[in-house]
Amino acid sequence: MVQPRLEVRNLVRRFEGRAVVDDVSLTIEPGNVTCLLGPSGCGKSTTLRMIAGVDMQDSGSIHVDGTLVCDTVFRIPPERRAIGLMFQDFALFPHLSVGENVAFGLKGAGSAKKARATELLDRVGLGHFIDEYPHQLSGGEQQRVALARALAPRPRIMLMDEPFSGLDNRLRDGIRDETLAVLKEEGTSVLLVTHEPEEAMRMADEIALMRGGKIVQRGAPYNIYNAPADKAAVAFFSDINSLRGKVQGALADTPFGPFLAPGVPDGEAVDIVFRPQHVGIDFDRGGRGPNPTQMAGTPARGVVERARFMGSESLVEFRMDFDGGMIKATVPNVFLPKPGTPLWLTVRRDRCFVFPARD
Repeated sequence: MVQPRLEVRNLVRRFEGRAVVDDVSLTIEPGNVTCLLGPSGCGKSTTLRMIAGVDMQDSGSIHVDGTLVCDTVFRIPPERRAIGLMFQDFALFPHLSVGENVAFGLKGAGSAKKARATELLDRVGLGHFIDEYPHQLSGGEQQRVALARALAPRPRIMLMDEPFSGLDNRLRDGIRDETLAVLKEEGTSVLLVTHEPEEAMRMADEIALMRGGKIVQRGAPYNIYNAPADKAAVAFFSDINSLRGKVQGALADTPFGPFLAPGVPDGEAVDIVFRPQHVGIDFDRGGRGPNPTQMAGTPARGVVERARFMGSESLVEFRMDFDGGMIKATVPNVFLPKPGTPLWLTVRRDRCFVFPARD
């Protein structure tokens, strides 16, 4: 069994009696990227700060390569934890050159420090800027200098707190990919904090979804997206539609036909949750018919409320006849029916999630 590079056990942090981080446990394998994903205020950054050693937990422990670095009694100082840090603010020293920034904090002879700085700047494509100053660089270039500086002491773990949020959207994807490639080359384990699902899906080997100070689900991006733990987990990754139904004989009846609800007692309410891309427009009702055993189920009629072209797809919102509620559908390419147009919709059963109703 591979020894985890980082292991966090039952971390708790309270502020004014409230648990901001509540019994958080996670592991990161050598060379892997784990993303702490969740909304603002859910405890992500506080967890990161405790691992870094700049904040103290109220209970729990932190281990690096099987060695205890911090609990409520014993504490190794932050600079001796072999942990690198990258934040939203690159925090480069304006009075030091790019090379001096990267070498800052390295120990040893000046020639060795310069060689390490040169090696890393070459790796991130900025070797020719070694004698320039941070204000002479673009935001993306400054981010790469910050990465080189964080990697210079050869940390075993890199903690990254939304490091790409200040970058222009046009540059962000390229910088993310370059950063990930360098981290993988160095064999550095990464814990990335973000509130952006797309960033987590793009970068992470594993996602830990946080809410209210707790990790509510962990897994590979594919599994988190396609097997969400609850309705809120589905909604965090995309727009959703939701129908309420009552269960009878392990089936929940809806205007789109019955949906399986195994294990839910008769009379209990459930939410059937589905994403806009899994709503179909049935232009030929006779071709499918109302057979509830078919994958698409029973068509239900809605009237177009609005339609917008989003670039690669169109978003159409319908006001449904059966309850006056709204359902969103996304359609590839350009599809802009006029408001007031009646259309029949279907929902794919294999793309729906059924959860016990919580309200």
